[in-house]
Amino acid sequence: MIDLEKFKGIFPAFPACYDDNGEISPERTQDLVRYCAERGAKGVYITGSSGEFPYQTVDERRLTMKAVKEAADGLTVIAHVGAAATRDSVALAKYAAECGIDAISSVPPYYFAQPDYGIMDYWNAMIEAAHLPFILYNIPGTTGVTISFDIFRKMLENPYVIGIKNTSLPVMDMLQFKACGKDRCVVFNGPDEQFVAGRLMGADSGIGSTYVVMLDLYLKADACIRAGDYALAGEIQRFMTTATLDILRCHGHLISGLKYILHLQGFEIGEARRPLVPVNDDDRRALVEIERRIEEATMKYCGRKPGRA
Repeated sequence: MIDLEKFKGIFPAFPACYDDNGEISPERTQDLVRYCAERGAKGVYITGSSGEFPYQTVDERRLTMKAVKEAADGLTVIAHVGAAATRDSVALAKYAAECGIDAISSVPPYYFAQPDYGIMDYWNAMIEAAHLPFILYNIPGTTGVTISFDIFRKMLENPYVIGIKNTSLPVMDMLQFKACGKDRCVVFNGPDEQFVAGRLMGADSGIGSTYVVMLDLYLKADACIRAGDYALAGEIQRFMTTATLDILRCHGHLISGLKYILHLQGFEIGEARRPLVPVNDDDRRALVEIERRIEEATMKYCGRKPGRA
């Protein structure tokens, strides 16, 4: 019997941590993992979009899995194992099981369009390789594929399938995905800009890219929801949404902006890999101001500063 409670809470979508030469740094990875654990995250979602998976080799993603698991210290670790080729996804799924990862996840197959049975065959190959809890990942804006409620219901017939990370924009989708599995599944809110709305519409948890730079704020918003203080949760969400939109307005890619904010918070994890656009001087000036506002909000709502003490 799979314990679904270990998958309910705040899960930063973990960024790729590189050394000064642009190679995976186990040391920097583990430093940031320990920070997430110390701050109270329920777990981390690794080797996914924020982890720049399309631009990494299978071996690099294995190295991240190993480093994260060694430093997890009670965190629930979910590894995204999706890849362009099923054979690579299967290899990653097998390694996740060998590492002791708690669950695996994957986007649907991308680039070439697939029928529903092709999508499900792709996922089932990973499940069969790992025999770990499996979480579907719906992110139509990136993959061009929308996971239907019908596919989710069919996949839930597999006892290893425990939920879905939903990054579609209609917040009503959270309600409908939750209705498919009810108490037998976990729905993760994907769009950071509507975390509180997603939780109120039925999502049990959240996975997001901006969590790592505003971790205390997401934890506080989640705690407010659980306590029924929806007004404060909404107030915090409005700040987090505004900050996220301001980062997105920069010249550089969102991941590049987040990595620069992490630098300002005391974490050196390298730059995003090309073709992700790096930040420019105007971005840096804007991001310094955004980070200052994040610090002020974290002090106001949580009583401490984000990043290193």
